[in-house]
Amino acid sequence: MSKVQKIIENFLNIFKSLILIVIISLLAGCATSVPRQPENICAIFKQQDDWYDAAAAMRKRWNVPIHVPMAMMFQESGFREDAQPPMEYFLGFIPVGRASSAYGYAQVKDETWADYQRQAGSTFSSRDDFADSLDFMGWFISQSNKVNKVPKADAYRQYLNYHEGWGGYRRGSYQKKAWLKTVAVKVKQRADRYQTQLRGCEEDLKSGFWNWF
Repeated sequence: MSKVQKIIENFLNIFKSLILIVIISLLAGCATSVPRQPENICAIFKQQDDWYDAAAAMRKRWNVPIHVPMAMMFQESGFREDAQPPMEYFLGFIPVGRASSAYGYAQVKDETWADYQRQAGSTFSSRDDFADSLDFMGWFISQSNKVNKVPKADAYRQYLNYHEGWGGYRRGSYQKKAWLKTVAVKVKQRADRYQTQLRGCEEDLKSGFWNWF
């Protein structure tokens, strides 16, 4: 092999390596990072600058206050796009599947997501897309308001509807679940904090001020 051929071969190998690095970087960039300060809604929206726009669009479409579904989403997935129930095992080591088909930011089951797609979303709506998941929550909260007369801003009772389903809530299935009512209280408390925090930063978020940093 001549020196020229060796130089060309080395150049091609370097070029292939660079292309591979670029591809890996792009794929890594597609995954949305989990908020570093999930207890602060202003910090969440400043880190994920397109999430506020999605939240504002959800509020406009469903007339649902932003702090309620955001607090519910924190509880359901910790803002992880691929969240799902843990794998269950037989005899401690044989995987037998997951407790449910719940998946994504909003931890939505297959059948419930299909209902949303038919009624309010689209065939392209995805549970691992933040905007789609938050819109789903806005839809669900709006339906809870219609079906069970629960105010859209009532984070406590809205979460009970979300967890138990509309029929379960009407039957009072949560009454025998002290742990669930405790969780619903936490959701309400977080929603209240989010509401207060958002009041102090929403004007900056609306103006896009944080996009400069």
